[in-house]
Amino acid sequence: MAEKTWATRLPEVKSKADLAYDSLHDAIVAGHVRPGERINMDEVARNLGVSKIPIREAIKRLESEGLVTSRVHSGVVVAHVDKTEMRGVFLAREAIDGLVARLAAEKSDDRLLSDLQGVQDKMRAALRTGDTDELQRLNSEFHGFLAQASGYRILAELTEQLLLTIRRYRIAAPQDTQNWSIIIEEHDAIMDALRREDPVAAATAAQAHTISQAGHEVADHA
Repeated sequence: MAEKTWATRLPEVKSKADLAYDSLHDAIVAGHVRPGERINMDEVARNLGVSKIPIREAIKRLESEGLVTSRVHSGVVVAHVDKTEMRGVFLAREAIDGLVARLAAEKSDDRLLSDLQGVQDKMRAALRTGDTDELQRLNSEFHGFLAQASGYRILAELTEQLLLTIRRYRIAAPQDTQNWSIIIEEHDAIMDALRREDPVAAATAAQAHTISQAGHEVADHA
């Protein structure tokens, strides 16, 4: 039988629409384009050196993810994230984070603990300098490591999407320094459970972390 050469992996090449999506997505997440701000597709196309066709494709993808909305008279604008929506995000995180931490504790090893400790050390350094953008990024990295350790891609993807929504919300409602200190301490509690390889304690610590943050950010909707 002839060798099936079609099974060879091809190099990944991004389309213009993918590149446009990446550019717009990163700008929205970083807060360079703020909630309620209009996206001028002509301007984006000129800046990226492409036609409006890949920009439209990128906008459709962003709209399906809830990052932008199309309005008849206003065009395409960055979607708002309100506190009511955030309650649902934290409820979802409470369930998912508990499951992720339990699974991670069952598979915990030195590499995971080293990765998490590295993030914690960087978070403490960022806290000392007041670098909230870096704290946001590192917080996502901490939970990303946990989600990857769960062994399930869907949990990693859901975690990433929920953290993205929270990061966008915090652009308009930034975290105070004191609460970032609490977040780091809550991460420590999760890590303590991982070191003991205690799935129940890990799930409990992760859920307590989420409940604490929900109370801090959306308490008036309780």
